[in-house]
Amino acid sequence: MCLLRAGNTILLLLPLLLLFGQSLSVSRSFSIDYQNDCFRKDGDVFRYISGSIHYFRIPRIYWKDRLLKMYMAGLNAIQTYIPWNFHEESPGVYNFEGDRDFEHFLQLANDIGLLVILRPGPYVCSEWDMGGLPAWLLKKKNIVLRSSDPDYLAAVDRWMGKLLPRVKPYLYQSGGPIISVQVENEYGSYFACDYNYLRHLTKLFRSYLGNDVVLFTTDGGGISYLKCGTIQDVYATVDFGPNGNISAGFAVQRYAEPHGPLINSEFYTGWLDHWGWPHSVVATSQLTKSLNTILAMGANVNMYMFIGGTTFGYWNGANTPYAPQPTSYDFNAPLSEAGDLTEKYYAVREVIKKYRKIPEGPMPPSTPKYAYGSVTMKKLQTITDALDKLSLSGPVKSKYPLTFLDLNQAFGFVLYRTFLPLACITPIPLSSPLNGVHDRAYVSINGVAVGILERNKVLSINVTGNAGSQLDILVENMGRINYGKDINDFKGLVTNLTLGEYVLTDWTMYSLSIDEAINQGIIDEDGAAPEDPPQPAALSLPTFYRGSFIIPDGIPDLPQDTYIKLPSWRKGQIWINGFNLGRYWPARGPQVTLFVPAHLLSTAVPNNLTVLELENAPCSSGPCTVEFTDSPIINATVLPNYKQSWSLFDKGIMLGL
Repeated sequence: MCLLRAGNTILLLLPLLLLFGQSLSVSRSFSIDYQNDCFRKDGDVFRYISGSIHYFRIPRIYWKDRLLKMYMAGLNAIQTYIPWNFHEESPGVYNFEGDRDFEHFLQLANDIGLLVILRPGPYVCSEWDMGGLPAWLLKKKNIVLRSSDPDYLAAVDRWMGKLLPRVKPYLYQSGGPIISVQVENEYGSYFACDYNYLRHLTKLFRSYLGNDVVLFTTDGGGISYLKCGTIQDVYATVDFGPNGNISAGFAVQRYAEPHGPLINSEFYTGWLDHWGWPHSVVATSQLTKSLNTILAMGANVNMYMFIGGTTFGYWNGANTPYAPQPTSYDFNAPLSEAGDLTEKYYAVREVIKKYRKIPEGPMPPSTPKYAYGSVTMKKLQTITDALDKLSLSGPVKSKYPLTFLDLNQAFGFVLYRTFLPLACITPIPLSSPLNGVHDRAYVSINGVAVGILERNKVLSINVTGNAGSQLDILVENMGRINYGKDINDFKGLVTNLTLGEYVLTDWTMYSLSIDEAINQGIIDEDGAAPEDPPQPAALSLPTFYRGSFIIPDGIPDLPQDTYIKLPSWRKGQIWINGFNLGRYWPARGPQVTLFVPAHLLSTAVPNNLTVLELENAPCSSGPCTVEFTDSPIINATVLPNYKQSWSLFDKGIMLGL
């Protein structure tokens, strides 16, 4: 109307109007439209169909492959956590390189055309050690995690001050892919219920990310969780699985948010595993039926997980009653642990196709797998034989046992040594009366294996020996609890041990740097020890084994991904070319094979394989070999006496992801 009246001034105003129009065209916005119960992206109604992927469980070399497969499934967004302890293993020492370069991951997502829903914690759960919180926080032993505890908040503020400035350039409003950022994670399931803590985090996030970014919370699908998990001016979302009443689940969200978009932030495509439990499986038909219902309602959904990946090294978490998770985080997701396209992937894609246009073009294939065959292993040294090489910091003496953190160690193994204070001519119980073995202890007397103590399961074993006999207890950290009130999970001998009625004292402790020793080649055949004393048939001393194999460089397309299995081996840890693949425990299951990404292998030099067998290798009674195969086994039958204390998806009882 102004232009019609202006007449002769049109030509003067036109360049300004064109310039203004161009600035509008490049302005990006993402917001919540409460009046119309939807998101607005650049002013238009928007709904995301997202899938969870954890960059920290997938080698960097495969990030693009996995993201492309998610894009080709019809997703327009992905969701990921940032685990604090993965980037700040020691206070003030930050690592954002290589597989930890989350900014490169975000840029890849942006380049592919995927938006990002970011969940930076500080607590993330994720079946990750201590829910992503650094273990060094526990050096203040009475710290109240996830609360307004001043020491905890000071550490959070320092971490977020380092992290959030790195995040800001990737916000959607800044030209990046991040459309929303979660504050904390499922806080309504935590006992503290500290609103001041949530207010502090909200203010902190706003101070670094600005007022335009959409902040949200996620809680379980029950009104009780929303009472402590939600906070004013942060949008509340819920999570629930495919076995529930979809309308009822969203009704819980409407209790907190009467208007705004419907969002299921964790719609479970599968479920997690624990050692000794059957592999969790969610039927494809059940998943697609519920997904179709959610999308038909116009709701936003994030599928947790779309690809699970692998928890390499020592990073796995555990749940309570203490139940550690295995190395594989396959999760029965649409993309397998190795990124393979599954029947579930194609079924989910067909559902999405009904609601949005699927990208055209060739589908990235599953990566090829190669069976390299058997590798002969040679016995090296026991832990005790190699003690001087493994304990780089030297022995520490104390009247009573110290925890891992007292010894400045977060993961792996510590050897505790003392001497029998009396003669045990007849068997006497060696006990952890206060359940203080965290988490599994391999016991020997004078170099002979005598038994295993295990948290919550085996609190006492009978031993014999002369007064003054050397008692060695190798304690393994099996992963810190990642959910609930017990995440302040100390490791090692956290209470005294008793021999009969006597409290054992005068300990010498050796903090073991096994990963460093293997990387430096300190454990080698030249240092092999003499024969050990005769061991009981069912048990042996924790011992290193090594083998090597050559991949010919004349065969096209090698190396390729593979899986390693250990027939008749019991329990331990595997390194390939110095990289810690993770734990194996086929004796308990359900996981039997470990995923080996191709980038860890070489055709130029022999590939070295190191195994630490903790219980009993097959080498004295059968083939001393491990085998590389082209097929995974993560669903082996487990012993029938396992006890599952809660049901699938039932966060009301137990789990947070």
